[in-house]
Amino acid sequence: MGIIIDLDVMLAKKKTSSKELAAAVGITPQNLSILKTGKAKAIRFTTLDAICRTLDCQPGDILRYEADEPE
Repeated sequence: MGIIIDLDVMLAKKKTSSKELAAAVGITPQNLSILKTGKAKAIRFTTLDAICRTLDCQPGDILRYEADEPE
């Protein structure tokens, strides 16, 4: 599994749309969508900082780690 993105959960809690967050953070809605779906390979700390500042949350509120289950 690896890193899980819970950005949708935080957006719902804060009653904010993806479009509003993208505009506030200064990224494109497409890039935010890539992040939300877990397809992003990296995130800049400045972007993470802006997301947390805008949503008034901690990085751990939107990012978590789940280990792969052994086969």
